[in-house]
Amino acid sequence: MVLNPWTLEPCTRAHTKNCLVEICLMHPLDVVKTRFQIQRGKTDPTNYRSLGDCFRTISRTEGLFGFYKGILPPILAETPKRAVKTFAVAGLGSGLTEAVVVNPFEVVKVSLQANRNVFTEQPSTFSQARQIIKTNGLGFQGLNRGLTATLGRHGVFNMVYFGFYFNVKNIIPVNKDPTLEFLRKFGIGLVSGTIASIINIPFDVAKSRIQGPQPIPGETKYRTCFKTMATVYKEEGFLALYKGLVPKIMRLGPGGAVMLLVYEYAYAWLQENW
Repeated sequence: MVLNPWTLEPCTRAHTKNCLVEICLMHPLDVVKTRFQIQRGKTDPTNYRSLGDCFRTISRTEGLFGFYKGILPPILAETPKRAVKTFAVAGLGSGLTEAVVVNPFEVVKVSLQANRNVFTEQPSTFSQARQIIKTNGLGFQGLNRGLTATLGRHGVFNMVYFGFYFNVKNIIPVNKDPTLEFLRKFGIGLVSGTIASIINIPFDVAKSRIQGPQPIPGETKYRTCFKTMATVYKEEGFLALYKGLVPKIMRLGPGGAVMLLVYEYAYAWLQENW
């Protein structure tokens, strides 16, 4: 089952609360664990003889709050960390699933986009798809060429995009003014799409190289995702892995903001009217 980041936010709020409760209830055991771990051996006069002895000694000499020493750091770190992980893992899962579905369409799209003939002279989408299948089949050399790079591109993008948006949105206070609230959400969505694009573009470059025309017709130079990245880096330099970044950000920065805004307002409308 793939977690859906769109429907995950209410669940994650509950999960965050559960994490807080779990930390508060179980922290005494963490204190006891640490005390045993820092004992220096049998000659240490502060050694605890047993688990029960440790509990009794802490209770007698340090009081009830002795069991809650150091609780603030895990509350500050562990609770939001688990929420971040939840959204990130959900985004990764949705991205990987999406990649498997869209990869054949991406192969056709890239091959059409690489065609520099006049638009009226290039084959139709269906003709191009049939030609790819006829020449190379449905496998990893044909309609599913570049699947690993597509998995990386979509998985990394969604992981960063959803993980960043939902967690930052919960940190920045909600604004009562509708216009300012709109701008708050738009800004977070814009930054989410931009950061995700910057992080995942090496996978995008690798995907385009694998799925696009090869430098020498009839010879496959770009085969696998990470090998393609290494080849591009070796032959063209580090910045070559970021080719096309500006148009990508121009598309997915605002595009990411719009998509999340549509979700936010559609979800709010459905909650009120259904």
